[in-house]
Amino acid sequence: MGDVKFEKLLQPGYIGKVKTRNRMVKTGAGTFMWHEDETHMNKAILAYYESLARGGVGLLIVESPTIDYPAGARWRPRYRIDDDKYIKGLSELAAIIHKYGCPTFMQMNHDGPWQSNPVNDPDPPFKGPPIAASTVVLKNENDFHNEKPHELTIPEIEAIIDKFADAAARAQKAGFDGVDINAASSHLLHNFLSPFWNRRKDAYGGNNENRARFVTSIIKEIKNRLGQDFPVSVCINSIEIGRIADISDSKCLTVDDARRTARILQEAGANAIHVRSHWLGYHVGAYLPDLLFYPDPIVPLKDFPKEYNAGQRGVGANINLAAGIKELVSIPIMVVGKLDPELGEKVLREGKADFIAMTRRLQADPELPNKVMAGRLEDIAPCTACENCLGSRRCRINAFMGKEYNTIEKAGKKKSVVVVGGGPAGMEAARVAALRGHDVTLYEEGKRLGGLLPIAAVVKGTKQEDLPSMINYLQRQITRLGVKINLETRADAVSIEAGKPDAVIIATGGVPTVPQIKGINLPNVVSGAKLHKSLKKYLRYLGPNLLRQLTKFYLPVGKRVVIIGGSLHGCELGEFLAKRGRKVTIVEKSPTLGQGMVDVIQAYLFMWFRKKGVTMISGVREYVEITEKGLTIINKEGEKETIKADTIIPALPLTPNTELYESLKGKVPELYAIGDCQEPLLIADAISKGMETARAI
Repeated sequence: MGDVKFEKLLQPGYIGKVKTRNRMVKTGAGTFMWHEDETHMNKAILAYYESLARGGVGLLIVESPTIDYPAGARWRPRYRIDDDKYIKGLSELAAIIHKYGCPTFMQMNHDGPWQSNPVNDPDPPFKGPPIAASTVVLKNENDFHNEKPHELTIPEIEAIIDKFADAAARAQKAGFDGVDINAASSHLLHNFLSPFWNRRKDAYGGNNENRARFVTSIIKEIKNRLGQDFPVSVCINSIEIGRIADISDSKCLTVDDARRTARILQEAGANAIHVRSHWLGYHVGAYLPDLLFYPDPIVPLKDFPKEYNAGQRGVGANINLAAGIKELVSIPIMVVGKLDPELGEKVLREGKADFIAMTRRLQADPELPNKVMAGRLEDIAPCTACENCLGSRRCRINAFMGKEYNTIEKAGKKKSVVVVGGGPAGMEAARVAALRGHDVTLYEEGKRLGGLLPIAAVVKGTKQEDLPSMINYLQRQITRLGVKINLETRADAVSIEAGKPDAVIIATGGVPTVPQIKGINLPNVVSGAKLHKSLKKYLRYLGPNLLRQLTKFYLPVGKRVVIIGGSLHGCELGEFLAKRGRKVTIVEKSPTLGQGMVDVIQAYLFMWFRKKGVTMISGVREYVEITEKGLTIINKEGEKETIKADTIIPALPLTPNTELYESLKGKVPELYAIGDCQEPLLIADAISKGMETARAI
């Protein structure tokens, strides 16, 4: 029996003749876990989609395989469907989804107008020139349209229509229940729908009907070949916003244009409309709307279009836009944009949409629909919007993503397992070990669980990445599973040996690295150890959000700050200090800054740094000396340079804390090191290693 709180969300729905299990839809966002040479499903992709189908989602839309090779693709890690030889592989995928009673659509897309090398791939599949409605170029560092495209001829358009229909026929043969046409983002089909991109004077340009002709022709051809009952949904931009690219919104796809287009698509036979939005020159921020507010809103909140819901920093961004389209069509409307079950239910009850589309929340917890149905909201793993799923094909909280397996099985033999360290690695290891049926005890010398996550939350804030939700989730899980949690307890080799555990997992983290630089102990240097100790002290009484707010009024650092270390932690610290009025310089020995950051987040942050006057110096040959005046370096040109500073803060990767691990070698039957005490990396690495280690015990 479903939770009545989610009566609308849990109701079945229809898209054409296809009945969905509920109103939650997994969108066709890409994972890039394939390779173009594959003709069968690899184990990782099968495990990924199986977990989603098993998790209870209402409709699962599979990401776009390449329908037109190579012109339709910009990256090689994608499956293909431009030949019948790929049908067998897709049938394997459809079969594993159907195994759990989940309907599935296959999305179809064409990258057409994107430049041939959008992310510096040394060997892109398509060498260009791009293909488009018209020869329009948008020179912008955050866009994919920096090359002049070839304007498609009518015979070339008709050939691509045929390729879409061929792909749909192969999807049907593979067992898919319908197809989803991606005419959103800035892909080829949107390129025709938009008056900014489409300047044609023939039957495919001019008014709304002509600009929509490419998409309507695809819909009609699919229906002609596969039957009128074969469902076709279409993903469109409900608005195209040009203001941050210095282009008038009136020259782009307006709200009225999108609404008229939706009616035209319905008349052509579309069975559902999937609503998104798009910002020219800010590609990723258009489909991950929270990134439009990182590190600051791209335009002042008052300057966002009135139809765009900007008040919640991307949460529910497209709701009002979807509602406007729903007023004009009778077919179902899907809406996407950082939605959760509670907001989804509200949208459905208010009649603003018919289906709630999600990706990141379902990647974080594929079991989300089942947990909603069972009323177990507190057991849903939170998405912290870290965007690792975009940049590294994995999830911070769901360590199964990208793996060839997706279950935690009971252990053959129950063991006594000790976990030392209550950070993310230790808590995840304790959770998984308990799920395996082991008797688990966790020791944490601090007053609370979370390791360095609360400190990271002070620096990062919680509006973009909600790290406290991760701490709370993991703590709830290990408590519910009966893990014996011992806070303010320093475990040592003697006490652990005395307990005679079968396995010991050391997750004691790392210690701040002290660089060997002359003058490192001067008063103008704020050491990492001192900073961590100070923050932990205040966090005992203040939560991360309140402490972060208070730092806007007082910080024990001068006006000019040099940060030694330009990886993820140094860059995030630079953002934190710049937002508090400090003049920041970041120095790094590596050739580039931002190691460990997701590519798009790094790009947006560095663009913001340039606007805010943050100085970034990479390729430093030597840190020579710290004096009361600042830091002297040998720069990449081999010249000595002194950077004036009132305060210098080392922000180098942690040094593994291996003392306890070394003291236990040979003294317990099984001994493991995980997280920063093994190798200081990222939160996603810590969670992954915790899961993998505990799953093997």
